[in-house]
Formats: sequence, C-alpha cells, structure tokens
Amino acid sequence: MAYQGFAQEYLGMPAVTRAYTTACVLTTAAVLEFITPFQLYFNPDLIFRKFQIWRLITNFLFFGPLGFSFFFNMIFLYRYCRMLEEGSFRGRTADFVFMFLFGGFLMTLFGLFASLFFLGQAFTIMLVYVWSRRNPYIRMNFFGLLNFQAPFLPWVLMGFSLLLGNSIIIDLLGIAVGHIYYFLEDVFPNQPGGKKLLLTPSFLKMVFDTPEEDPNYNPLPEDRPEHQPRDQDQNQQQHPQ
Repeated sequence: MAYQGFAQEYLGMPAVTRAYTTACVLTTAAVLEFITPFQLYFNPDLIFRKFQIWRLITNFLFFGPLGFSFFFNMIFLYRYCRMLEEGSFRGRTADFVFMFLFGGFLMTLFGLFASLFFLGQAFTIMLVYVWSRRNPYIRMNFFGLLNFQAPFLPWVLMGFSLLLGNSIIIDLLGIAVGHIYYFLEDVFPNQPGGKKLLLTPSFLKMVFDTPEEDPNYNPLPEDRPEHQPRDQDQNQQQHPQ
C-alpha cells in the first residue's frame, strides 16, 4: 500500500518537477555508488578545454551527500518547483522550461568568474524567489519560530544558511537571478514603454506545449463526426447485404 501511494504521488507530479527532482536524487545515488563529486562539479577549464560538457548540467543536480542539507534542499526544491509549475506556469510548460534555461544560463555565466562548484542550491533559491514574489500575501511559518510574508522567504533561507556557517554567495546568486527573471517577466512589461523581453522559443512550445485548437477551423463535411453515422447508414441502404 505504501509503495502504491508513493508511486501514485510520484506519477501525479507535474512533468518538469518530476524530471528535475528525479535527476537530483539519482545523481546523489550515483555518487554513493559509482562516481565522485569531482566528476560533477562546475569547472570551466575542464568544460571548454577537455570538453566535459556534462558538468554544465550535473553541477545543478548534486546537493551534497545524504544528510540534513540534502533533504532540506530536496524538500524546498520539490515544494516550490511544483507550486510554480502547477500555479503560475500551469499549461505553460515551455515557459517553465525556458525559465530553467534562462536561470541556469545566468548562473553559469556568474560561475565563470567565481569559484562556485555546485549551483543547485542557487537554482532552488531562484525558484523560491519567483514563487514568493508572485504570491506576496501568503503568510509563512519557518520551523514554528518566524511568521512573515512570502516575499521574505528567500532572505530567511539566506539567514538560515548563515547560521549554519555556510557561504551566502550561493543564496545571493539565486536571489539575484530570480529577481532578474521576475523583473523582466512580470514587472518591466507592465511599465510605461515596457515590453516583454523574455520570449519562449517556438521550438520549446512545439516540444512541451499541447497545440491549441484553432477556433476558426471549419472541418470539411465528411470530417464532421455528426455526418459520419448518416453517411454509414446511406452506404448500408445503397448496398444492402
């Protein structure tokens, strides 16, 4: 029963959330058994000189060994990725994928000039930031200690990282990239003289979005379902057995 419940919950996850969280869990499992983090971390020299292109992706998938930090990040990744995909990105899978690509691209550019090895936590903070800005009136509770409005959540998480003795550069990067996306997507187009700058490529829409039916499409009479039974009856009358 527990397995069936888990399988049902897993299959009920939206596609992008399921794919990303699964990739993160499988990457961590692979590190435990087959590979080491040294084969996954972001290293521009190995990427561009040794053509280890996979590092552009794997550095977003590894959240450290099994432990509190890993499960904490997985919970936040799953929760806010799913809420975004089922909320403001419902029916817009291509736009959601494009946000992934845009955020990953900016973080990778920053990683070229900073000594950052894994960017998965920054990516999670970006998702949290975009969700929090799009849900500004939701009240949050952090471990039963703090009550605050949703837009403060990324900053609370950054403070929590600081208390744990972690560097906050990763958190600040996620907040910065999240704010850039939010400003270009939600703020600037609504300003006087503003326009939408982040346009999802058409090939992503072809791959991820179900094409909408044209309301002006008028099928031929023989293609209309209501005429098919009538045509079949006429054929039977013309060709009795």
